[in-house]
Amino acid sequence: MNAIAEMTCIGLTQAYRRGVLSPVDVALDVFANIERNSALNAFLPIERDAVLALARDSEARWRAGAPLGAIDGVPASIKDNIWAKGLPTRRGSKTTDTSPALADSPAVARLREQGAVIIGKTTMPEHGWIGVCHSPLTGITRNPWNREHTPGGSTGGGAVAALMGLGVLHLGTDGAGSLRIPAAFTGVFGMKPSFGLVPIYPTSLLNVLSHQGPITRTVADCAQMLSVIAQPDARDMAAWNTPAPDFTAGLDDGVRGLRVAFSARLGDTVALDPEIEAAARKIAHVLEGQGAVVEEADPPLSRARDLIRSMWWQVATAIVDAVPAERRAEMDPGFLVIAERGRKRSVGAYLAAYAARAEMHNAMRDFHERYDLLLTPTMPITAPKAGLEMPEVGDFGDDWLNWSPYTYPFNLTQQPAASVPCGLARNGLPMGVQFVGPLRKDMTVLRAARAIEQLLPMPICRFMSKPVASDVSLEPTVL
Repeated sequence: MNAIAEMTCIGLTQAYRRGVLSPVDVALDVFANIERNSALNAFLPIERDAVLALARDSEARWRAGAPLGAIDGVPASIKDNIWAKGLPTRRGSKTTDTSPALADSPAVARLREQGAVIIGKTTMPEHGWIGVCHSPLTGITRNPWNREHTPGGSTGGGAVAALMGLGVLHLGTDGAGSLRIPAAFTGVFGMKPSFGLVPIYPTSLLNVLSHQGPITRTVADCAQMLSVIAQPDARDMAAWNTPAPDFTAGLDDGVRGLRVAFSARLGDTVALDPEIEAAARKIAHVLEGQGAVVEEADPPLSRARDLIRSMWWQVATAIVDAVPAERRAEMDPGFLVIAERGRKRSVGAYLAAYAARAEMHNAMRDFHERYDLLLTPTMPITAPKAGLEMPEVGDFGDDWLNWSPYTYPFNLTQQPAASVPCGLARNGLPMGVQFVGPLRKDMTVLRAARAIEQLLPMPICRFMSKPVASDVSLEPTVL
């Protein structure tokens, strides 16, 4: 990585304002870095001319002193299950429509309105069905820390792009952990906002489980992005559709006085790597040292796994059944397996699970009367080998949900949850911790994450050089 690729959102816009960089310089740098890291396989094919046109428009606005907003000219990527006008929405599948989308989804529209330069689409497993990142359409996406391992999924390409500076702002989805899993496995920050904060259109088949949110290298970049994509869009009838706050305000207020529950296993028999447990406990002690009140307490989530299966597997069935029978051989065999499992569950089971979420919501609401935040590991393991559905070590059966027990409960309850890096394991792969807040308390989650980021900065990936300050001095660019 070079100096440009290491810059944050605010660093880039400061450089644009001073005239020492232009959005065109940055777009060209992103292209070069994507090509240099092509073996990681984070992006679908990029339409360079269209991207450069966006960058030139932004360059002209900055030259005129009239940027559209706080992210004008900042490079962004979009996960390939989200509409972006002019680009197809393939969802990691050979069986999807190759026609370009005719409109932007709400979050993409908000990014464009603020002048972000959309670089392209990032890779994902087929229909986001699993917490790793390989698909029949794009093949295997690899983890920069060790290319023999997965970056996690399903927002795997976005996580790699965030870590390697292949853009700054990366938009992903999370229906059972798909932002937080790859954030933990790659050592970046991934946040699933409160359901309804970020409008979604078209509606996901995962319905109330599905969230859209940022995956970025820093908490500040996430906060800046969330302030943009959380703005209203009337197309989403389930969204709050109220003006979004500035999530960067108060970001450095710290954790003093916050009541934090620490749960190593969520009251379950989780096969937790001792190294990850020790790292999570260290974070709990760090929070105490910063004035938080930390207690060990398990939240009431015992039914989560069965509920998520009843809701997820039947969605897989519906997706597969919409594909012509003669083309299903082109689909991921693992995805076809869970579709068959869903076929064995009744509509009544789906509706019962849907209704039971209210019980979990109310139980967690009571829990948060006592605690401002819940702290857990994000994942019980480090990243598995690339191309595999199940880890080679540990007894996790034949269902990937067994090795991601910390993430999907909070899709069921719709609470804000984020994964924060907490160091490297002895095998050289990242570990992460998860902060979960009460519904609509996204700012509290961001504050806690920021405190940890500042106190325990993530080690630098060996493919990266030393990060530069946001006010990096560069030679003036001839515009």
